[in-house]
Amino acid sequence: MTRGVIIVLDSVGCGGAEDAADYGDAGADTLGHIAQACARGDGDRAGLRAGPLRLPHLDALGLGLVLHASTGRKPPGFACPPPRGQWGYGVETSRGKDTPSGHWEIAGTPVDFAWGYFPVAEPAFPEAFTRALVSEAGLPGLLGDKHASGTAIIEEFGEAHLRHLKPIAYTSADSVLQIAAHEEAFGLERLYEVCRIARRLCDPLNIGRVIARPFVGERRGEFARTSNRKDFSIPPLPGNLLSRAMAAGREVVTIGKIGDIFAHRDTGLELKGKSNDEHVDLLLQALRDTAEGGFIFVNLVDFDTEYGHRRDVAGYAACLEAFDARLPEIRSAMRAGDVAVITADHGNDPTWKGYDHTREHTPILAFGDGVTPGPIGARASLADIAATLADRLGLPEGKHGEAWRA
Repeated sequence: MTRGVIIVLDSVGCGGAEDAADYGDAGADTLGHIAQACARGDGDRAGLRAGPLRLPHLDALGLGLVLHASTGRKPPGFACPPPRGQWGYGVETSRGKDTPSGHWEIAGTPVDFAWGYFPVAEPAFPEAFTRALVSEAGLPGLLGDKHASGTAIIEEFGEAHLRHLKPIAYTSADSVLQIAAHEEAFGLERLYEVCRIARRLCDPLNIGRVIARPFVGERRGEFARTSNRKDFSIPPLPGNLLSRAMAAGREVVTIGKIGDIFAHRDTGLELKGKSNDEHVDLLLQALRDTAEGGFIFVNLVDFDTEYGHRRDVAGYAACLEAFDARLPEIRSAMRAGDVAVITADHGNDPTWKGYDHTREHTPILAFGDGVTPGPIGARASLADIAATLADRLGLPEGKHGEAWRA
C-alpha cells in the first residue's frame, strides 16, 4: 500500500503571486532572486559557498521549470533537464501569508476567515491585553511591545531583560505574538507558561500563533536564539488530511514544527530535532519505520527562521544546497508505491524589504515509483496536494482541492 510524504521547505516561494500587491509584495521571488544574486556573486561567503546556485537534484525533479512557469523567467544556474518528477506550482488562496495559513491549506483546509493582527504602532498590543498578561503571569512588565525582527529586538532589549526579567514581546506582519526570554535566567518552562497564558488571552483577538523564543547569552553581540522555540497555535480547521488519516486508522508521523502548527491535533507520532539536517534524519527514520498506508508530514524551518527573516542570501542559498544534497537519501529510503511532494507554505525573499514573509506561488514537486513525470500546471489551491495524497492513500475526499494524477 502507498505511503504519502509532504516535505514543506518553509518559505521557499517561487514568486509570481497574482495578489502579491495586496500584501505589498509585488515582484517578490524568493528562489528567483536568490538564484540571480548567486549568479552575480552576491551569494558568495568565504567558508560557506560561492558561485551560481546549485540545486541539481531539485532541478532534475523540475524545479527550474517551475520557476520559469511561475514568473516567466528562467533562473540562472538551472539546467531545466527533462524532469524526473511531476512539477507545477500552487496558488495560495488562504488569507494571510503566514505559516498556519500555508500549512493548513496544504493539508486541505484553506483559511477563509480574517486573522487578527496587531497594528504597526508603539505600543502594538492593546493596553488591556498587556495588563492582563502581566497580572496573570506575575511579570514585572514587558519590553518591546512593537513590530520587530526577532534577532534585532533581542539585541536591543536583551541586557535590560537580564536586569529586570521582563519578557520581550513583539509581533510582525503575521498574526502572531512572539515572547522572548533568557532560557536560563528567566527559565524555559516559565517562558512556556507565560505563552500559554498569552495564547488564551489572544484567542478573543483571533491571533494565529503565540511563539516562545528562548535565547542565551550575557550581553549585546552574544545573544543567540536556541532550538527550544515552541509555537502555541489556535486549533486547525476540521477535515484536514491529518484528521482523515487518523480517523482511518493510518499511522501518522509529523516532523519539525508540524505538531505546533496543528496544535497537536491528529499529529500522531511527533518527532522534533534542532535543524533541517536533523529533521531529514528523522524523515529517513520515519521512512524506515512507518507502516504501509502511513502519512508523513515534515517541516524544514531553517530556510525561514535562520535566513529568510534575517535577509541572508548566502545562508539561504547554502541551506537550499544542503537540502538538495540529501534528496538522493530520501529517494533511496522510499519504498515502491510511496509518493512524496515537496512544496512550501509562503515566500520569504531575502532580497526583499523588511523582514516579513512574502506572498508568492509555491513550488510543487511530486516523485516516487509510479509517479509519471511531467507538468501538473498551476494548481488553483495548495489544497490540491492534500486531495492528491488522499486519492493515492485511499482516504476520504476533503471539501477542498482537486487531485491530479500522481
